[in-house]
Parts: sequence; C-alpha cells; structure tokens
Amino acid sequence: MSLAADTIIGFNFTEVIVPAHPGVINSEGLDKPLHMLPVGGKAGWSVQFDQLPKLILQMELAGGIVALGEFYRDHEWPRIEAVCKGLLGQRLADLCLQQVPVPLCREYDGFECAIWDGYAKLLGVPLHRLLGGAVRDHVRVGAWSSHRHVKDVGPLAAQFQAQGFDCIKFKCDLNDDPVAWCREIAQAAPGMLVILDPNQRWENGGEARRLLRGLEAVGNVLTLEDPIPRWMLQEYAELRRTSAVPIALHVSLPYVYQGQRPYDAINALQHGAVDGFNFNGGLARFRELDAIASVANLPCWHGSEIDLGILEAMYLHQSAAAKSCTWPGDIFGRLIRSHDLLAEPLHIEPPYATLPTGPGLGVELDKKALDRFAISSRRIE
Repeated sequence: MSLAADTIIGFNFTEVIVPAHPGVINSEGLDKPLHMLPVGGKAGWSVQFDQLPKLILQMELAGGIVALGEFYRDHEWPRIEAVCKGLLGQRLADLCLQQVPVPLCREYDGFECAIWDGYAKLLGVPLHRLLGGAVRDHVRVGAWSSHRHVKDVGPLAAQFQAQGFDCIKFKCDLNDDPVAWCREIAQAAPGMLVILDPNQRWENGGEARRLLRGLEAVGNVLTLEDPIPRWMLQEYAELRRTSAVPIALHVSLPYVYQGQRPYDAINALQHGAVDGFNFNGGLARFRELDAIASVANLPCWHGSEIDLGILEAMYLHQSAAAKSCTWPGDIFGRLIRSHDLLAEPLHIEPPYATLPTGPGLGVELDKKALDRFAISSRRIE
C-alpha cells in the first residue's frame, strides 16, 4: 500500500555555525557573552551566541514536499532522535497543530516549524493563514547592538538611521552608561527610539530608578525590557508608577529550563507590572500570547535569539498575524549574522520587513551556504 502524501518519511539535519559579521555585536573590548543558558559544563553567560551550533531541518513527506525547520542554538541530539522516532510514519493530517506530539523542550519549536510549514505547503497557502491570516503585510523591525563604548553609540545610531531604521535595541548592564548612550543617540540620530534590554541585570529597583531618572530626561526610550529579576513583579509595578518610561517583560518560551511559560504574561498583567511585552516562541503558543496582549490592549514585539532565515521567516508570519505585534521586532536578516542560509534573503527595507509570499514559510534554503557553514549532517528515517 502506498503512503499518503502527507506521511513523514525522513528527517535531514544539518548542524551549522554561522558567525556574526565582525564588529557588529559589541565595541572592541566589551566581549560579553549573551547566551544566558548553561552549555554543557559551562555556566550561563559564558558563551557568545554565534559560537553555538544551530540545526536546520529538512523534513521529507511521502508526496515529495520538503518542510523546513530551524532549532534554537545548543540542541540536544538524544531528544531529537527520540522525537523523530515518534514522528516517522505519521500523517500531518492526523496531528493537532495546536499541540504537536513533541515534549516541552527547547527543540519543540524546530519540529513545530517544520510540521506547520509542511501542512501549509500541502494546502498551498502561506503559513500565516494557519494562524488566522495576516493583519499586516509589513512588520516593523529594529536595529540591534550589544554593549558599546559611549563614543561608539552616536555613529552607530546615525549609521542605522541612514539605512532607514527608527529604533535600536541595546543589551546593557550596570557597567554601561545607557543614559549617556541615549544622549548620544538623541544628538547623532534625532528621532531614533531606543529599546534597552538589561536581561534582568540592573539587579533591583533602586538601581533601575536611578537610571530611569536620567533616561526619562532624555526622552527617547521606547521601552525598558526586563530591567530587574523577573520574580520582582511588585518592583516592576513600582517602576511603572514612578517613571514615564514604558516597562516590558520578555516572555521567552524557549527558556524552558528557566520556567518561562505563557502564564507569565497573565501574572505580569495581574500585578500591573508591564506596559508591553517581548514574546518569542513557537507558532501555537505565540498565538496564545498575542491573544493575551491584544485583550489587554498592550503592544508586543517578536523577540529572537538572533536566529537564521527559517526561524525569522516564521517570526514574520507570526508577527503579521498578531494584532498586538506593533513594536519593532528582533528580525535582522543578514544584518548581524554573516548569512541567513536562505536562497533569497528576507526583504527588509528598514524599518519594515515584508511578509514572504508563497506556500508555507515562503522561503527556500541556499544549499551552497548550508554546506559552507555546516559542521555535521545526519539523516533519520
């Protein structure tokens, strides 16, 4: 008996390391690793994001369709092998897209991406149709930088503004001077907004309030994301009460091991702790998070782990279909990474990225680039 066209018959994995362009992450001498999760025997915050491998998936269906997926950095092979064993021979039509048969783990979204891409390709529709359809065909995006010397910030912001960007996001901690950064930006790139992301490293409300006074006086901060540890939601609410700078919470579902879940958004709302959100996660869960923000009449943007083209295409479909997704997203194309592994890069004309057309994700892999950045490959069937 021949297999149905939507039957999963094989998984082709390519493990890649795609470095960032020289100089785009941070100023010289400020090499602070940004991967906050432990890696093997190493502690969190000890490895730079572009040094870690990512996994590209080409999932084969019996009818000839190849569905694409991309995994977050630092995947675990034993879990991937076990999930593949459970998916082989299954039909996409028999799967529940709201909860694909994969355990809660960092690898979930990579498999979900491929399953949804394959399903949309079988139907001949763009992926956003499975999310309810696009409410916009252009998604606002911003520029990005990690830690910088004050003298470097003005020229960097002016350079991004000349490209068309109207917002730039910075990573920062208590060793940085974000108030001076924002003054430099106001002078060198008038009108450019700033997102500051301490990744909880401003430590406590006292430090945050001290910095917020100066930032408020400059007046160009769009939002302050995760200023202090996430368990201090009462302090988040106090920061909102005492400052005009909007406060955002990052709900990052791939940080499974930190316990981040969709209900974190509800908890933040119950505490009156936020003015908006940075959401990142898979297709079904992101839709849930958008619904929470939309009903609360708060904005969000789609976050990322500075990923490659397949995941960024997924983010564009998610952002286009999400009513609340109006703040500048973390979708960069080839701005930071030296390649996105796509045959045709995402169309980004700052400050907007255009929603891909065509069935599924609407993108194709650049096989030569895939081979160039590959460090290993594996087939599971």
